[in-house]
Amino acid sequence: MFKIICKGLLILLFISSCKQNNTEKTEIQEEKPMEETAQQSESKPFFKLSLAQWSLHKAIQNGDLSPLDFAEKAKELGFEGVEYVSQLYDDELKKDEDPKKALQQLLETLKAKSEEHDIQNLMIMVDHEGDLAVEDEKERNKAVENHKKWVDAAQFLGCHSIRVNLFGTNNPEKWMEVSIDGLSKLSEYAATKNVNVIVENHGYLSSNAAMLSEVMRKVNMSNCGTLPDFGNFCLEREGGERWGSKCVKEYPKYEGVAQMMPYAKAVSAKSYDFDTEGNETTIDYKRMLDIIKESGYDGFVGVEYEGERLSEIEGIIATRDLLINLSK
Repeated sequence: MFKIICKGLLILLFISSCKQNNTEKTEIQEEKPMEETAQQSESKPFFKLSLAQWSLHKAIQNGDLSPLDFAEKAKELGFEGVEYVSQLYDDELKKDEDPKKALQQLLETLKAKSEEHDIQNLMIMVDHEGDLAVEDEKERNKAVENHKKWVDAAQFLGCHSIRVNLFGTNNPEKWMEVSIDGLSKLSEYAATKNVNVIVENHGYLSSNAAMLSEVMRKVNMSNCGTLPDFGNFCLEREGGERWGSKCVKEYPKYEGVAQMMPYAKAVSAKSYDFDTEGNETTIDYKRMLDIIKESGYDGFVGVEYEGERLSEIEGIIATRDLLINLSK
């Protein structure tokens, strides 16, 4: 009897030991994937990458790339989202005598293409629809009306925003007043479509980040914000030209981006050229990314290459890779 009892105790001890060992192994196996997931999470960028269509404007304008294939090209280059440029579809919008019908056909094609290639439609950068900061109220209201069809287009595509310009008067006091008026009117309409109206620093007074931030504060609408661009801080050009001529006065770019970030609903990583180590030669990208990260922004950062030495594809890839490498 004693032998049987001892044997039984030994069996129970063995089973208990096995269960304990198995439990320890299970706990270790469950913890390991969690640790790997945390490490993978830390190595991922704090932002997502999108491609601004202007990065490919030469290829599109030369006829080497159809603007209808933008989503496909962005996917090939490793992007998750796209930012359309309205003026690059001017020819498409002339394909039907009825402008509304032509626009609807275009939007249906773009939406189908984005869905086919699993690309997020993020915004439409709107140009050539009138100036929202002109002193003449009738002209300003006309510009607001012209922009509304692009608000509707953004809603159809599932974009969160349209990007607008704040050109018009260069009188600082009047610019503040009329900018608030134009933006408020357009944003009120856009709010009914669940679309944001965002302003890019795009030259002259719109590149004065302190003034633009004050405009945002006074408009005080949740769907009205900014699109900080790493470049585009030219306050004045030779001859008073809007584009093309030499910049003679510039706003401090790092300070400007920092001032715009509290109102940012998107970010544009402008680039011009790169050295042999892959660094942008005119902009401290690490400094820019630190400013963005410190603001708490975790949305999309759009690649917008605008250089001359590299091809458009080379510039896009260089900008993309620099953003990824600096975010690790």
